[in-house]
Amino acid sequence: MSTATTVTRVSPAVPARHRRRAVVRSYLRRPLQGIDRRPVVVLLALAPVTMLLTWKLTSLAGDTWLTVYGVGVTAALFVTFALAFGYYTDPATDEAATALRTADLPPVSFLVAVKDEVDGIEDCVRSMAGSAYPDLQVVVVDDGSTDGTADVLAVLAAELGITVLTMPRNVGKKRALVEGFRHATGEIVVFTDSDCVIEPDAVELAVRAIVAHPDIGGISGHARALNADTNLLTRVQDTWYDGQFGIAKAAESVFGGVSCVSGPLAAFRRDAVAPYLPAWAGDRFAGAEFRFATDRQLTGYVLGQYWTGDRLVRRHAGDPLTERPAPPRAWRIEYVRSARVRTTVPHTVRSFVRQQVRWKKSFIRNLFFTGGFYWRRGPLPAALFYGHVLWVLLAPVMAFRHLVWLPLQGAWLVSALYLLGILFKGGVWAAGYRRQNPGDPRWRYRPLMSLISSVALSWLLPYSAATLRRGVWSRG
Repeated sequence: MSTATTVTRVSPAVPARHRRRAVVRSYLRRPLQGIDRRPVVVLLALAPVTMLLTWKLTSLAGDTWLTVYGVGVTAALFVTFALAFGYYTDPATDEAATALRTADLPPVSFLVAVKDEVDGIEDCVRSMAGSAYPDLQVVVVDDGSTDGTADVLAVLAAELGITVLTMPRNVGKKRALVEGFRHATGEIVVFTDSDCVIEPDAVELAVRAIVAHPDIGGISGHARALNADTNLLTRVQDTWYDGQFGIAKAAESVFGGVSCVSGPLAAFRRDAVAPYLPAWAGDRFAGAEFRFATDRQLTGYVLGQYWTGDRLVRRHAGDPLTERPAPPRAWRIEYVRSARVRTTVPHTVRSFVRQQVRWKKSFIRNLFFTGGFYWRRGPLPAALFYGHVLWVLLAPVMAFRHLVWLPLQGAWLVSALYLLGILFKGGVWAAGYRRQNPGDPRWRYRPLMSLISSVALSWLLPYSAATLRRGVWSRG
């Protein structure tokens, strides 16, 4: 099922364009393997009809901008769904992964950093220690907590035999995790967030995927909301999480190019990530240390190390983690649907907005790093990546144009069509949720998330850019 992707460091005498082509071929060597072609057939049948209908409706208003935008978003949506439902395979459940004996799996270190989460950290740590994995080291880093978290961790350390490291002062999430990594002994390192609860088999499934496929350097698990039943806002986010992982990441995974290994469950080969952790911890952007972009930036270092790795290692020469690094490789990063984790999502508007601002700051910073090399990974994964970037950048522009500027000019029909398009897109995501969760009535909340994202959250991008250097890593 999996073909090892071995990309050697070629001689400088070989033209650069030939080196790039070799890397691209290594990623496209694994063919697209369909599981159930029926969803693809349905999507391919609906796509031209839907795009034609979109073009006709937007043409009624005579607005070229809306027509081009609507057709483009619709096309990208159908491509993403076709890849996710027609070509994605779970690397933890294929023949190569299931053939592995549990006794043959390597030692694993499981890391989490925490700051001032006395009420939730016990559930997280107990779920980590309760993982059904035979050779597991659990490392918890207390990043200068002042609310009693240290006392809870001391009790858990005595009971569960975990390793607890206490930072004398707050250093930030990335630096805290790197300190934890220095004490990690596993061949594979798994990260989680301090507000998460891990399924007992999630670590083993993540490790199976990596061990069975030598070309995989890292994987992202599947996250849902731990507190989904709290209120309407948490239920809406839960349906959104399911689609972002089960559809968006699944589509990227087809090409081994998942662009963000999300914090709730992230697993990496030690040699794929260790030499670049000093660069990650000390990442600087816009003239200052950048404390955001924890997930996206670490993913970028693994995805882009073939092109950027040598420079990053040289910059931090002298750090023990950068000594004798493995040759940079063109790793695949994939999504493992069967590795499940639940994370606490914001339940108030204020905390939700703060989270979204933090995420958008991460998006902006990472765009300048990952965006600089992702085009080298091949035309199809690049189209997914840069298409998403374009949509995010255009979202506030389109929201202002269709919800403020055009209504002031009396063009209410264009605004109505814009909102109709948003609800249609949400309806497609809702259909995807229903397919992945048969019988679950929560699909009805998904269109509301599309409306919130386009109408409200899109405005946060320019604000996030203007306040890029402000904030801390705490999720409070």
